[in-house]
Amino acid sequence: MTEKEKMLAGQIYDANYDKNLIEERQKAKELCFKYNMLNPSDTIDRENVLKELIGKIKGNILIEQPFICDYGYNIEMGDNFYSNHNLVILDAGGVKFGDNVFIGPNCGVYTSGHPIEKDVRNMGLEYASPIKIGNDVWIGGNVCILPGVTIGNNVVIGAGTVVNKNVPDNVVIAGNPFKIIKEIN
Repeated sequence: MTEKEKMLAGQIYDANYDKNLIEERQKAKELCFKYNMLNPSDTIDRENVLKELIGKIKGNILIEQPFICDYGYNIEMGDNFYSNHNLVILDAGGVKFGDNVFIGPNCGVYTSGHPIEKDVRNMGLEYASPIKIGNDVWIGGNVCILPGVTIGNNVVIGAGTVVNKNVPDNVVIAGNPFKIIKEIN
């Protein structure tokens, strides 16, 4: 099994010495750099770079610069997606956004993690667990979404929240770690 196959299967893998993964990250970094250096008014060029970088785009999206991701091809974006400045997506495990997702500035969506055992972690090994974000989700600024999380539909996430476990539909959450603040009727 290749390191990429291990990565996509959610197993421990080595991203630091696998030539294929290094080349794929390098390509994504170059596309992110190109995107981030474009004039904000160059909407057609910006859209074209995102189409080359992002794995699947369902409809209209707007990502304010700067934007950073690991691979890009493991990201799916639904229709009517908006992200403010400084979105970071570590997409080794795959990230799927539903329709009508709005993200505040300085947010991180992290599918990658490292083992707790120091000897394994110090070998540079990591794992990746998918993240799924439902429809009609509003994510406030400085939110951190951790590996393996599923966020339901019609969710509002308060600024500064750390999302470390699954979130049900129709709730407002906030805090570190998050708590359900109220249900949305």
